[in-house]
Amino acid sequence: MCHQSVGLIQSVIERAGIATVSITLLEEVTRKVDPPRSLFVDRPLGYPLGEANAPELQRAILRQALALLGEAAPRHSWYLR
Repeated sequence: MCHQSVGLIQSVIERAGIATVSITLLEEVTRKVDPPRSLFVDRPLGYPLGEANAPELQRAILRQALALLGEAAPRHSWYLR
């Protein structure tokens, strides 16, 4: 899905009172849209959770993304390899 579309949809859902978080690969695009919570992941396009057969990496990315949902104020975060 398009990074820009996801960020815009997130903002609408948040205004309805539902917390959201996105995992994004394109920092520049995501920052322009400025969604409430986003996790920037340094991975190749098409692999936001990492390569296949890398369950530890995938769990770590998901845990960090879900942790952002606990943030009261909108926040952006980085996941480093």
